[in-house]
Amino acid sequence: RSMRDLAFSDPAARIRLEAIIHPMIGVVTQERASRAQGCYLVFVVPLLVESGRWRNRVDRICVVDCDPATQVARVQARNGLTPEAIARIMSVQASRKDRLALADDVVLNDARTTLAQLRQRACVVHERWCSSARQQG
Repeated sequence: RSMRDLAFSDPAARIRLEAIIHPMIGVVTQERASRAQGCYLVFVVPLLVESGRWRNRVDRICVVDCDPATQVARVQARNGLTPEAIARIMSVQASRKDRLALADDVVLNDARTTLAQLRQRACVVHERWCSSARQQG
């Protein structure tokens, strides 16, 4: 069995795995953050809502959002998982509603979004964040 299968089918195994890897992730992110330059720093946190530890470490949260059908189709195309496996994984993740409720900014990236539209939407958030960083000095 793969680690992913075990983690998403056995809650106790997932908790053990997270207890092992989350401290290591914390060390690496702190090291990288201390070397970062620029007007802001982006952490990609797939389980931000679920972990609960990240909200007090960041100033803003940006969610890149799409509808669940698009999410499933993209995971299938990228990872070759079955719809059932994807549903099992999604069932232990925060809901779309919960992710959006936590977001300060949302970038829509649904099935109809072109790359040009995605870039434009990301640029809007980038400009907002740079402006905010300048104001904070």
